This record gives sequence, C-alpha cells and structure tokens, in this order.
Amino acid sequence: MDLPRSFVIREQHHRIHNPFSEVKLADLGRALRLPAGATMLDLACGSGEMLCTWSRDHGISGIGVDISTLGIEQARARAAELGVSERVSFVHDDAAGYVLDEPVDLAACIGATWIGNGVPGTLDLLSRSLRPGGLVLIGEPFWQEDPPDEATARACHAQAKSDFLDLPGLVESFGRLGWDLVEMVLADGDSWDRYAAAQWLTIRRWLDDNPDDELAPAFRDELDTAPLDHVRYQRRYLGWGVFALMERR
Repeated sequence: MDLPRSFVIREQHHRIHNPFSEVKLADLGRALRLPAGATMLDLACGSGEMLCTWSRDHGISGIGVDISTLGIEQARARAAELGVSERVSFVHDDAAGYVLDEPVDLAACIGATWIGNGVPGTLDLLSRSLRPGGLVLIGEPFWQEDPPDEATARACHAQAKSDFLDLPGLVESFGRLGWDLVEMVLADGDSWDRYAAAQWLTIRRWLDDNPDDELAPAFRDELDTAPLDHVRYQRRYLGWGVFALMERR
C-alpha cells in the first residue's frame, strides 16, 4: 500500500504537498484561532507539516493518516525535529474511509478530496470524526478564469473543464451541502511556483542520476512540457485554496 512511484519521486523533497507556502500555512493556523489542547485529524497528511507546525505553534495534538510510506517516515521525523512527537502521531493507512473512535475539534483533508470521491463525500467522511461545532478544512482547486477549451483544462491537471468549479461556485456548493464557510486562505502565484518549480529540479536531478530507469522517458516528457504549461495555463487559470467549514444547524 503506497502512492505511485512517480508521485513519490516527484514530491520527495516537498514538506507541503500543495501550492501552499509555509507563510500561508502559518496564516491559516492563526486565522483559525486554535486553542491549546485542540485535537485534529489530518487525512492524506503527506509529510505532516501542517499537524507538526500547528502542534508546535498552537499546542494542538492529533493524528495524521497517509498511504505514502515515505510521507509517514518524513512526518515522524518532522515531529521529532520540532519536539512534538508526544502530541502528534502518524498512521500508514488508506485515508479513504478512515474514521476515529473519539471525535476531534478539527478534521482536515488538504488537496486530496479523491479519498471521498469529491468534496461531498470527503465532507461526509470528515464529519464522522468531528465533534459537534468543530471545524473541517478542505483544500481544493478552482478555476480563476474559465478555461477557453478542454486542452487548457487538461494542461491544468483536469480531465475536463467540468472537473473544477469557479470560486463562487465552489463556495456556493459548500452551502448546498449544509456547511458554512468561516475562513479561507488562497494560494497565489508565488506559492504555485514554489510547489511546481521545485518538482522540475527534483525531476531533472533524478533523470541525471537514473537515465535508464523505466520512468525516465515519462519524466523527460514531463520536464519538456510542465514549465511551459505552468506559466502559460496553470498560473492564469488554476486557483487553489484551503476552506474552513462548520456544519450548519
């Protein structure tokens, strides 16, 4: 049970596996006004940066779950580095369907709503581990501008234009699903650059070291096209943000 090898190679040096900077992650933690002692579940936690840094900065405790062997190893190492290993733990497991026995104050899925087959299913999954009145965090892409054609959508990591909503449509969908939007922090061009461009350097150095690997041709093709797709399409059309939600009563 693990992520595809290509994904692990591409993002092996990321601490945050989304177009979100350390500054924006810290801004989000402050904006949520997390009280010391709050509890958190982070599904598809990646390398555990959110849970570890928020535990250090706000005194929260919690559990992170991810299918990536490397991600869980890195998360545990990060917790030890920041001195929060007694407050946070990380589980190597499939986040899809993962529900805690004891409800938490904050349940998150940042950039991996495929674990619930989309936003509605992921909100339902997170709600099953959430105490009444708790917060849910969803990280999700949206269209900043309507892509002019399907080719543009595919260059932005979508299978079709219909895969993503625009920002008003996404916010409206939260209300239809029975949730109030109470905070949000959105990615900007710089945070997209740091996420995307860091992968190009990783891929190039990996190619130099592994020219005969079976993945080398695909990575070579990716490096030939990804930078131009990023500056031509993704920076203009593709948005991303983290949205804090509370269930309506």
